[in-house]
Amino acid sequence: MARTGSGSGTLLSRRNIKLDSFLKRNLERREYERIRAHEPCVVTSETVNKVYMHAVLSDERVYVTEHAPRTLTVAVSFRRVRDIELVNDLPGFLSGKDREHSQHVRIIYVTNKPADKGRDWLRRDKGVGFPRVAPPFRRNSHSPSTTLTFEGYPAESERLKSSRSASCPNSDSLSLVKIPRPPTSSATPLPPPAGVRAQVPRWSASVLSREEGEWAEREEREAELHLYAVSQSSRLYLQLQSAWNRFIIRSTLLLDPLYRRKCGSYSDSTPGKWRPALSWAWTCHLFDQLTSELLQDSNSVDRVFLLLQELKTAAHGNVSLVSLFWRSELCVFLVQTLEESLHTQSLSGVNTEDQILLRTVIVETLVVMFSETQREAVRLNTLCANNGALASRMLLAVICDPHQQSQSSEVSSEVSSEIQVLLSEYLDAACWLLFELLLLGLETSRRFSADDFLSVAWILRVLKTHPHLLSFITHQAQQVVLVLSGPQGAVLSPVQSVLLFQRCRLLLACLQHDGALTQHVRSQLREEFRYLVKPSCVKEKLSPRFPITSPTLRLVDNFLSLMRQI
Repeated sequence: MARTGSGSGTLLSRRNIKLDSFLKRNLERREYERIRAHEPCVVTSETVNKVYMHAVLSDERVYVTEHAPRTLTVAVSFRRVRDIELVNDLPGFLSGKDREHSQHVRIIYVTNKPADKGRDWLRRDKGVGFPRVAPPFRRNSHSPSTTLTFEGYPAESERLKSSRSASCPNSDSLSLVKIPRPPTSSATPLPPPAGVRAQVPRWSASVLSREEGEWAEREEREAELHLYAVSQSSRLYLQLQSAWNRFIIRSTLLLDPLYRRKCGSYSDSTPGKWRPALSWAWTCHLFDQLTSELLQDSNSVDRVFLLLQELKTAAHGNVSLVSLFWRSELCVFLVQTLEESLHTQSLSGVNTEDQILLRTVIVETLVVMFSETQREAVRLNTLCANNGALASRMLLAVICDPHQQSQSSEVSSEVSSEIQVLLSEYLDAACWLLFELLLLGLETSRRFSADDFLSVAWILRVLKTHPHLLSFITHQAQQVVLVLSGPQGAVLSPVQSVLLFQRCRLLLACLQHDGALTQHVRSQLREEFRYLVKPSCVKEKLSPRFPITSPTLRLVDNFLSLMRQI
């Protein structure tokens, strides 16, 4: 888990200076910055038989290297993964405490390569390309007020009350990755960096799905990669699940034409259009400027909104900037601003468009900060400080009453309808943030006891103190019914598919960890799920082209099984 920037040092889940130095030398900067974790384990694949190695996890793939690192090889790309399982067994090749404490992770993926045993010590996946470096941002001195903007990406200039795409957080609310396209037979790979054998060729990535047509003619088959972590406290399985979840979400969203157009500067693979990343010192300078502007007491709601849009855009894909966020006062500022907005609305009893839009951009900004920095230990320290005070405040501030609209008699029905649309967008964004917190909670639940901060059980205990939790959870469940009981033949969009996945994950956590929430959801919606949602129709709603489809089908099946239990 790397901390970026010169002079910033390196923090890894299990510090190994030699391995970290090797990774830094042999990975491109952007890829090195996105290393989530590494762990020693026994590796078994089609060409490796019980070899003690290091598994290295990034945002897009799993590498393996010798225990004394000499070469770096891609073991599997997340775009080919179909399932990641924790196998309950006692491996016969281990003995004593190693055998009892081992954790067996099985990664099932698809490949087009024959099953014959080659001489290479691990199968190479040559269909994966390195992502390009994210475009740098700069201060725009030509605007009336100094703003933070990307090279090649227009500054945010929308008015506060401008309309946005419904049923999804803003398009730049999550970091994006490119879906790599396999090379054609005439392509010539670039030579690998020095010191790395079987390095991945740097093919230009494309968000378009042309790879499907190119690979459709080749016969696919399933293969397995087995990782045996020889530690009872290993977090490798949950880290893999979390990284894979985020990858399939990003990859699915990039299949949405509107989403892709809004994120065009990040998905453009035209050679020569990408500039080198900014230095750590310059990034710090620009971040300090933006922070200073955000923390001014004289800021209007419109000003805060535009500055947060700017921060969210700049943080998108910029690991260094997001790292700085968790070391600053901004997280506390965002939570406090969200609390104040909710308090103002509660006192007046009226939801205004400005208030809802401000709350939405705050939540979307927090989503970016969570999705980009799973590996940052400082994030966990910030959230858990003072008995988890900040995490508790964030959880309680994100929940709202989904039925509270403008109660003013002077508000027209047209304005009231617009407010309901904006409130629906906020509820989508709130679900997204809770999903990110749950991913963090799942890892923490394995690392610590269920009573520790940020475990799933702890998160649910905090949420249960909110007066509107039950209506909030009911709304999320009703959206699942609405989506899955829609007209036959209506296939969900990429955005709708992602929201379905996140909602089901949130609801499943409630059913698995809290009896009172389980009873409430069942009492409110058992009949709807029994008669309106047909398991045979769920598959028809999800496009087989979407990376998120198979995981969503399994998730929906598990959720429906629990919902229908007596």
